[in-house]
Amino acid sequence: MSTELKYFILYKPYRVLCQFSSSPGKLTLADVLRISKDVYPVGRLDYESEGLLLLTNDKRLHTQLLHPAFAHPRAYWVQVEGQMTPEAVEPLYAGINIRIKRKTYHTLPLPPGAIQLLKEPPAVPERQPPIRYRKHIPTSWISIRLHEGKYHQIRKMTAAIGFPTLRLIRYAIGQLQLGSLLPGEYREISEEQAWQALRT
Repeated sequence: MSTELKYFILYKPYRVLCQFSSSPGKLTLADVLRISKDVYPVGRLDYESEGLLLLTNDKRLHTQLLHPAFAHPRAYWVQVEGQMTPEAVEPLYAGINIRIKRKTYHTLPLPPGAIQLLKEPPAVPERQPPIRYRKHIPTSWISIRLHEGKYHQIRKMTAAIGFPTLRLIRYAIGQLQLGSLLPGEYREISEEQAWQALRT
């Protein structure tokens, strides 16, 4: 008997683990989702990050989205501590050394326009709990598109150039968009919509 393929997108809230199994003292996807037990997230967002998460029981889509041969962009809004400038982000375009699991990793070069300095904060809900602001230190928002997703990569990249990440929200996977979802909200999407995650 064939399995019905299902696809969902979720705005993963801050401080929710990308797993359904319980973890003492922490919220998991089981606390925010009520979907079939055979549906799992494709990829991960770390505990302190927010935004778009795709979930499915489509093994073919799952495999292609996680395989390096099918590189696809993921886009993020990043709030950093300090006043970001075009000169500050320039080193990221050539690739930068960061530490991943005690090893040095050189990030992939970025294409022109992969990082945008935002004049205004994106229209996103306030985080709960809110960001802890420091009175005499400004903050900035940037948009960044990557074709790789190493552990805490964006946080390590911004820290390496002197701008610690305060808030990180993934708003797109390929052409699949977060849209108007709010933290904790999810909806079922079509197979065609889900496969937009592989489109550049």
